[in-house]
Amino acid sequence: MSLNESQDRDLAGRKVVLVTGASSGIGEAIASRLLGRGHHVVAGARREDRLRTLAGCTEQAARSSGGSLHPMRLDVTDRADVEAFVALARERFGRIDVLVNNAGVMPLSRLDGLLVDEWDRMIDVNVRGLLHGIAAALPHFTAQGSGHFVTIASIGAHQVVPTSAVYSGTKYAAWAITEGLRQESDPSIRVTTISPGVVASELADSITEDGAAEAMRTYRAHAIDPDAIAGAVSYALDQPSDVDVNEIVVRPARQR
Repeated sequence: MSLNESQDRDLAGRKVVLVTGASSGIGEAIASRLLGRGHHVVAGARREDRLRTLAGCTEQAARSSGGSLHPMRLDVTDRADVEAFVALARERFGRIDVLVNNAGVMPLSRLDGLLVDEWDRMIDVNVRGLLHGIAAALPHFTAQGSGHFVTIASIGAHQVVPTSAVYSGTKYAAWAITEGLRQESDPSIRVTTISPGVVASELADSITEDGAAEAMRTYRAHAIDPDAIAGAVSYALDQPSDVDVNEIVVRPARQR
């Protein structure tokens, strides 16, 4: 049996899914759920120790489902790093089927706080990181005649509140870029944007402005589990190839 034939048999009924920002929160939940569904997940993040822990915790799920989880250090702000992430996954499996662009940061602050370094960090991760993922995966999807981009945006792409101006701006940009990608792509490439509301995660831990941090503690009083977002991703991936779930908003029932 040739290598390609072996790969085809191993991947029958499964997908090769790349997830960025997979070391915690929504990304970790997505990786875990898709592994449980029998997919081969390449989990990327900067915190390699957290990825190794995730791989160890999911060994039983991998044995039960027939899927696999492969941790890989990834900095989405580094274009070469993202290209290597995609290329190594394709080299290992012979193809890639899904890229979940999930990596994001949320150091909220008022504009008059002038926390410019934090603004730049949000732009680098939330916007440039997304574009780096698209640039790295799109040629592979085009060449193989199939693929699925999933962008994890935010409810912040649809509404702005005090302290969220820059963050909402980056998430609106993520929404707009992904919608443009959907319109420009061949029908063989599916494109989905998922906008979470308040989700239990570490995102708010990066807020350094006291007022924004206090407001966020109140705002996040009713948060849903990250697996709710993972379920939305799984739903979009499970649709027939001629069905493209373009956009999903998932938020707590108490969030208005």
